[in-house]
Amino acid sequence: MESAEIRRRWLSFFEERGHTVVPSASLIADDPTLLLVPAGMVPFKPYFLGEVKPPAPRVTSVQKCVRTPDIEEVGKTTRHGTFFQMCGNFSFGDYFKEGAITLAWELLTGSVADGGYGLDPERLWITVYLDDDEAEQIWRDKIGVPAERIQRLGKKDNFWSMGVPGPCGPCSEINYDRGPEFGAEGGPAVNDERYVEIWNLVFMQYERGAGDGKEDFPILGDLPSKNIDTGLGLERLAMILQGVQNMYETDTLKVVIDKATELTGVAYGRAHGSDVSLRVVADHVRTSVMLIGDGVTPGNEGRGYVLRRIMRRAIRNMRLLGATGPVVKDLVDVVVDTMGQQYPELATDRKRIESVALAEEAAFLKALKGGTNILDTAVTETKAAGGRVLPGEKAFLLHDTWGFPIDLTLEMAAEQGLSVDEDGFRRLMKEQRERAKADAKAKKTGHADLSAYRAVADDSGTTEFTGYTATEGESTVVGLLVDGVPSPAASEGDEVEVVLDRTPFYAEGGGQLADQGRIRLDSGAVIQVRDVQQPVPGVSVHKGSVQVGEVTVGASAYAVIDTTRRRAIARAHSATHLTHQALRDALGPTAAQAGSENSPGRFRFDFGSPSAVPGTVLTDVEQKINEVLARELDVHAEVMPIDEAKKQGAIAEFGEKYGEQVRVVTIGDFSKELCGGTHVHNTAQLGLVKLLGESSIGSGVRRIEALVGVDAYNFLAREHTVVAQLQELVKGRPEELPEKIAGMLGKLKDAEKEIEKFRAEKVLQAAAGLVESARDVRGVALVTGQVPDGASADDLRKLVLDVRGRIQGGRPAVVALFTTANGRPLTVIATNEAARERGLKAGDLVRTAAKTLGGGGGGKPDVAQGGGQNPEAIGEAVAAVERLVTETA
Repeated sequence: MESAEIRRRWLSFFEERGHTVVPSASLIADDPTLLLVPAGMVPFKPYFLGEVKPPAPRVTSVQKCVRTPDIEEVGKTTRHGTFFQMCGNFSFGDYFKEGAITLAWELLTGSVADGGYGLDPERLWITVYLDDDEAEQIWRDKIGVPAERIQRLGKKDNFWSMGVPGPCGPCSEINYDRGPEFGAEGGPAVNDERYVEIWNLVFMQYERGAGDGKEDFPILGDLPSKNIDTGLGLERLAMILQGVQNMYETDTLKVVIDKATELTGVAYGRAHGSDVSLRVVADHVRTSVMLIGDGVTPGNEGRGYVLRRIMRRAIRNMRLLGATGPVVKDLVDVVVDTMGQQYPELATDRKRIESVALAEEAAFLKALKGGTNILDTAVTETKAAGGRVLPGEKAFLLHDTWGFPIDLTLEMAAEQGLSVDEDGFRRLMKEQRERAKADAKAKKTGHADLSAYRAVADDSGTTEFTGYTATEGESTVVGLLVDGVPSPAASEGDEVEVVLDRTPFYAEGGGQLADQGRIRLDSGAVIQVRDVQQPVPGVSVHKGSVQVGEVTVGASAYAVIDTTRRRAIARAHSATHLTHQALRDALGPTAAQAGSENSPGRFRFDFGSPSAVPGTVLTDVEQKINEVLARELDVHAEVMPIDEAKKQGAIAEFGEKYGEQVRVVTIGDFSKELCGGTHVHNTAQLGLVKLLGESSIGSGVRRIEALVGVDAYNFLAREHTVVAQLQELVKGRPEELPEKIAGMLGKLKDAEKEIEKFRAEKVLQAAAGLVESARDVRGVALVTGQVPDGASADDLRKLVLDVRGRIQGGRPAVVALFTTANGRPLTVIATNEAARERGLKAGDLVRTAAKTLGGGGGGKPDVAQGGGQNPEAIGEAVAAVERLVTETA
């Protein structure tokens, strides 16, 4: 049974039994405590916590998931993988243990002809939580599973949570016995390789607090209702139904392995090492495609770094298998063809996915070349110093700067006869992870912080937004926090967070900044609002300070937004939509939105592109936008079902979470997007749009910054003034300015070259005199001196090497010269072969000199460079070099 059929049967079975089918959410987690969705229940977390009313009491989904804690183990075993699909059925206060267990057994053991999976009941083993007598009784007495095939396990195995504060509860797992060829009998408590877990039934009834590991966390209390959260691993069930040994031999991964074999000529099953690489490629390429498909782009932070890391591991392993050129496109196409049967949007978005993946491949192949040069230098330095171990900091540099996984560094170093200080490397990695972990922990919101807002939502409902049609209006204070703590009242000067039952204030979201303004109470109190957020869906929190009087919960209020700011932001937001469409018209659908910020009079727009947008294209885009403004197109918004919006061709932003009903903003016949923001009524209200330029903000992502309306006019007015001033200076017409200024710059560069040449010649003229000044120090010709200030490091290096080359007779020679550049001391020291034979190495001498100068330095044994902070210490540095020469020679 193919994976697509397993998925279809799951959704069909539960839909027939009263469950609402919910499409898979994006892999980009809509949760501040998570980078990516690691479990099937994550999109339903607000329903379990009671923050949001679920769409139905019973739902089912097949959720895309990514987990990366064990990424280094992927490929080494056949059990570890980063991407998987979790089939789930969920009950929100409806059925509980008996209902979940009965449904699971019916689907697993039901005949294939009747829509089930047809598993042999005699091969199914059950585990339950230590003290869950109720679950064991249902399995034994209701379902008929023999008591000897039911085992009790502890919190580590049979108590489920996401690893962060949130819903949790005891669970019961269904395991499949693969037979004696997979190990000893005794059930899942003894052998989890033979008895493979395929379905986990979580009886979600508690909320957990913060803590480490799977067992060390407190239970904060009961959830608002008893719920069911189950998860069946699609890949594991596919492994069983397709009769293969492991998930890498299932239909959606084996085709990737086959393509990698075709590209490299290395067959799967031939050797353990190559099998590991082929499994890494198959898993990581599939995960990369799914992440890019959901709008993730490679980067150096967060989920972007996760994508970059797994892509680079895949590319590196292809090269270890023998691939010499680009391979990503062929591998990506196989994944899109296979996974596109389950997720049609992958096929629709193929070009964008390819362009992002190809750009990352090109960047890494370039980094691989540069990193190899760095590694070669480090190996040479280590060997020259008599070492046999590459320092851990070098391995860390290769990993952190060039993206070299440690196993690549280990292999390349071993090829040159060196080992690597892995302990030092892992210490540095641990320090980096601890810094990142501490930073991430500081940024997490935590569910306890949201309890006050959830309480307001429970008591008073969500906030009604009136701002699409009104800029002011009456309302009531239904919630109040002072300095982050719920309070019945607030006084003048207090920092407050106010929740109203209805508001014209737009809460920041969808790239649009929040409204600002004032809230006046009937008592005469005034709150100055500077920000509006929605920490809990549907609850708008107005953040500001009490200017006058006392604010109390329940008081009548009148909310007024800053209309000048709102109109300026609305112009920017509408301009963003026009820019998006104009870019797609010019570059194609790959120029998909990757983020935006709409602020008063200006906006920035991020979009996918594997390379820079040519200036001519940007000019054409700007012209097209302004032509649309002149057409005076009407702008209108309409709420409709999301399926209808898609049929009409409305554009949705990657990573955004949409409900069944969506708001579609249409600008004439030019643009149609899903959007919850505020806009102008007609494009003529924008006045003017000026694109300031575009730049890269990450691999495959570009950013345009622009001005709108009066801000755009003021910018052009300033530009006109600058042009007029340049005309006066160069005595030319505007169209002549580029040529005239280019001519002036050319002459200036020529003059600078002549000056540089003169200075270099002057510095080198000192060589003969310096050779004459050489002093004999225990048989070593020592030349020291200070070159006039202003000499560059390159000048100084040339002079030192010239002086060293002039010392005749095969005498050991050390040349140590100093200068001051930009107020800082600089030194270059060189030794000849005869000096090095007596133990005099330039690197040692430079480190001694640089330490005296208050800095550092290094280099090779024959020539090295250093610097410091204190130019007054040059004399002392010269003396320190002379002492070291005396002691060593």
